[in-house]
Amino acid sequence: VLKEAEPPPRGWIHSIRTTLNMSLAQLAKRLGKTPPSVKEIEVREQDRTITLKKLIEVGEALDLQFVYGFLPARGTIEKMIEERALQLARDVVMRTSHTMALEDQKNSEERLRKAVIERAASIQREMPRYLWD
Repeated sequence: VLKEAEPPPRGWIHSIRTTLNMSLAQLAKRLGKTPPSVKEIEVREQDRTITLKKLIEVGEALDLQFVYGFLPARGTIEKMIEERALQLARDVVMRTSHTMALEDQKNSEERLRKAVIERAASIQREMPRYLWD
């Protein structure tokens, strides 16, 4: 659900402020700033040039907790690792298979599939740094 939350077109600060029916002057007073400074903060958030420090400051002025984090673009971190391990395992197994085929020792599709799955599981268990090369 959180992953699907798109920032409002004019930014979270503006959206929350207007939802609370709070004027620029009222938020400015809470922040110890001028209304034009608060408008600039809202514009900087909308332009994605605002700092984390400023977002935390605004959150405190609005009596809100600022939350910061990363979410995987697709699925979960575990799924991300699994996909990368499968890709790497496929590359390694196919490279080996190609060499064996050149030596007239070609493997069956089923054997290659099992080799990829086993290699991927091994890579996931080991979590080597080269996983992300």
